[in-house]
Amino acid sequence: MSNWKTANRSFYYDGAPPPEDPVLARADTALLVIDLQNCYLWRRPDGIPPEVPPEWAQFDARLRETVLPRTAAMIAAFRDRGMEVIHARIACQHADGRDRSLSQKKPGWNNLLLPKDAFASKILEEVTPAPDEIVVTKTTDSALTGTNLRLGLSNMGIRNVVCAGIFTDQCVSSTVRSLADESFDVIVLDDCCAAGTEELHRRELEVLNMIYCQVMRADDLLGYLPD
Repeated sequence: MSNWKTANRSFYYDGAPPPEDPVLARADTALLVIDLQNCYLWRRPDGIPPEVPPEWAQFDARLRETVLPRTAAMIAAFRDRGMEVIHARIACQHADGRDRSLSQKKPGWNNLLLPKDAFASKILEEVTPAPDEIVVTKTTDSALTGTNLRLGLSNMGIRNVVCAGIFTDQCVSSTVRSLADESFDVIVLDDCCAAGTEELHRRELEVLNMIYCQVMRADDLLGYLPD
């Protein structure tokens, strides 16, 4: 087991005692997979190999080589135990995107136009939802804001939410903060998340850790899942 209890700490928590081991029961724990969609691997419906912009090469490699396989393994672990797996994706209802939140209409990277039926908005095949798994569609960063996810989690008796996906410093972060504000216990899986750069990823984990969530790696979490 790694040193997750002392890693990823900002100076706020340098002297804080280590957190207690999480208690994760089948009935009260869910895995939430956030925004792993075709557009973020530049995949095309015609099957032509994507052209990755050079500045995104590091992100692309981390997503393909680390985040996707480890998230897929975590999904399998939850399914094998009969535990909830939930998916969130960014998509708008109108083709012109007029129903998007303000944050997705601003110029720059966040200016996303992903109509709900477009190939780009679909969840990546490596982590495709099973027929009975919940998929929430959002038009803002947080998977709780503007969706019925909070109600669904409460109705199912979920108290612990394990988060994976992208981007660590945007949609993952916003979702984690929303969950924490609603008094869910949250775990973020370091190696199942990615930001545009490794620096942004590490920095955001330090911001979130110890107050909004506990940060650990996938192998750490497996040690706490019920047999």
